Amino acid sequence: MNSVRGLLAASVISVQNSCFIYPACQKCFSRLILDSGRFSCLKCGCTGEAKDASYRYRLSLKIADTNDLFDITVFGSCLDPFFGVTAENLQRCIQDFNQLSGETNIDASPGALVQAVETCFIGKRFIFGV
Repeated sequence: MNSVRGLLAASVISVQNSCFIYPACQKCFSRLILDSGRFSCLKCGCTGEAKDASYRYRLSLKIADTNDLFDITVFGSCLDPFFGVTAENLQRCIQDFNQLSGETNIDASPGALVQAVETCFIGKRFIFGV
């Protein structure tokens, strides 16, 4: 595995999906499986009540520098300043909004949120640690 790290200055071309948060294992940060009021981590075996699941940001972007296009995923609390809240709090807001609006998929991001994220990131230049 290549352990060379560096910085990449690039512009965001697009947001690759509309799911900006995911239920994350507190031990290994892998995606949790939520089922029947419980959660489980397939990677480390951690289990618990679904209501106690933690959430983490995951923003998939297509970016471009002067020569190349890249698909990149930004994880974690470094996104808190852009969203203005933690991933936990955003998840609660999304669930509350979806309940009030009658959305059947309680984890679906509202269209206004997707549009706001696209406006915030697309066309802007950032420095990415890769």
